Amino acid sequence: MAEIIESTIIPGVKFAKLRAFADERGRFVETFRKEWFPERTWERVQTNRSDSKAGVLRGLHHHRHQVDYWYCPAGTVRVVLADLRPDSPGYLKTEVVEIGDANQMGVFIPVGVAHGFVALTDATLTYIVDNYYDGADEHGVAWDDPTLAIDWGVSDPILSPRDRGNRRLANGD
Repeated sequence: MAEIIESTIIPGVKFAKLRAFADERGRFVETFRKEWFPERTWERVQTNRSDSKAGVLRGLHHHRHQVDYWYCPAGTVRVVLADLRPDSPGYLKTEVVEIGDANQMGVFIPVGVAHGFVALTDATLTYIVDNYYDGADEHGVAWDDPTLAIDWGVSDPILSPRDRGNRRLANGD
């Protein structure tokens, strides 16, 4: 069973410290249970997988109608979270955590919290969402937005055209 820890920086963000059971055959990790997040009545409707080369940065993205749950089964990623909910005590606060091979952890990301990651190694990220993909609910913020002043640990990441075009908060989201 995982140990669930709530972020002390961004309300509603939760980290699932997972237990890996390993032997000479390999390992087993229970990665998700919806009962770990009882505050959200949600149905897992879609699961996605993202494979990234080292140096790829994806984000920042956020949704108004969808929660995400991330797990990195291979490699290591630096996850960045930014609270964009104006009524939240964590408004505009950011949090950075590394997950993956050396840190078996899942990350529960509530509605209104921007999220992104940079692959520190070649990495795979799986994510469970509670709504089907809806392009109208895909929003972005520039990865290098000065309002958030995030230290990603990279200066020249590999970005998609979409992420390169994300707007700064001062220019409207």
